[in-house]
Amino acid sequence: MVKEKSLILIKHDGVARGLIGKIISRIEDIGLKIIAMKMVWANEELAKNHYKLDEEWAKNVFEKTKKARLEQGDEFQFEDYMEYGKMIQSWNINFLREGPVVAMVIEGPHAIEIIRKIVGTTEPRQSPPGTIRGDFAMTESYALANDKQRVARNLIHASDSVKNAEHEIALWFSEDELHEYSKELDKHN
Repeated sequence: MVKEKSLILIKHDGVARGLIGKIISRIEDIGLKIIAMKMVWANEELAKNHYKLDEEWAKNVFEKTKKARLEQGDEFQFEDYMEYGKMIQSWNINFLREGPVVAMVIEGPHAIEIIRKIVGTTEPRQSPPGTIRGDFAMTESYALANDKQRVARNLIHASDSVKNAEHEIALWFSEDELHEYSKELDKHN
C-alpha cells in the first residue's frame, strides 16, 4: 500500500469566501483522512520558507506561464526565468500573508496524486468542472493575475510530491500536532 501524507492549505480566498466546509467535505468524501488541521496567519518567515525560490521551480513556473500566455495569443515579456520566478515568489508570499489560511495534513493511499486530481490545475480557468478550482474559482486565469500583478487566486494548495509534502508539513506542523486514529475506510486500505 502506498500511504502518503500531503499538506493542504485552504488559501485566504477560500477562507474569505466561506468555502472551508465544502473543501473539507470533498477531501473526506473520497476517503482521505485529515490528521492535522489549524487556522494560521502566516508570517514573513513561514511564507518565504513555503515558497522557496530555486532554479527548478522558477523554470517550471516560467515555462508553464509562458506556454499558457502564448497559447492564448498573449505576449510574454519575460526572458529570464529567475527574474520571473522572483516576481512570482514575492506575489505568492504576499498572497499567503493576506489573511488566515486553513492548514491541513491529509493521509491515505496515493494521497498526493488523488488530492491533486480533485484540486484541479494551478490555473483555475483550465480546471475541469468537478474539481475544487473548476467549481469554485473557474474565472481566474494567469492572464488576469499577470494584468493585476498578482498570483492566480486558486483557493487551495496541495503538495505535489512526497519530498515537497515532507518539507511543507514540517514547516506548518510539529510532530505532536499530527494525529493517528482509525476511520471506517482504513480497514479497506
